[in-house]
Amino acid sequence: MAKQFVVIGLGRFGGSVTRTLIELGHEVMAIDSNARRVQEFSSIVQHIYQADSTDEQVLKELGVRNCEHAIVAIGEDIQASILTSLILKDLGIKKVTAKAVNDYHSRVLEKIGVDHVVHPERDTGIRVAHQLNSNNLIDFTEITADFSLVEVSSFASMHGKTLKQLNIRARYGCTIVAIKKPDNKVIVSPNAEDKIHTGDILIIIGSNKQIHYFEGNYE
Repeated sequence: MAKQFVVIGLGRFGGSVTRTLIELGHEVMAIDSNARRVQEFSSIVQHIYQADSTDEQVLKELGVRNCEHAIVAIGEDIQASILTSLILKDLGIKKVTAKAVNDYHSRVLEKIGVDHVVHPERDTGIRVAHQLNSNNLIDFTEITADFSLVEVSSFASMHGKTLKQLNIRARYGCTIVAIKKPDNKVIVSPNAEDKIHTGDILIIIGSNKQIHYFEGNYE
């Protein structure tokens, strides 16, 4: 199901998040103070604005409160990042994810109530976008440009069912290559009669298209 996101800051990290969320079929509003970046993304983002994200009234007028999730991807301006995050929390955005440039910045973001702090040196924009796309996604690793491996918390509707009953490969094209149990035991190459239980983590491999389809459509 498509979600509504606002991405503030269209540098390397924010731009990567924006592109990937759009590819995953979500509605994205993008904001940046830099006219060149706004122009660069105007061909792929329908709702894009050159604006000062530290101005609460401006964010209200743009309708940011209608978005379910905000991603603050402002670069080196720590003050602007913190102030923008504070405003978004005050506006009642359900979830706020913010990029931190150092440990100090990270601690401040956590103290003001940011829901998820991202460290771009280890969290790529593509990985973060996939994590935002699915509440069950734990990790996402691109093996090649078109092929990925993901770790997904098992859905409640899977519990007590065998892999044969779930029929993931036939329904979505991707393959469960391992099941990680709550006690850290890993079942590699599980067979069709293996059951999924509460707390299991599924390790799934497939093309990016198949993974995207699974993330967005599993029920």
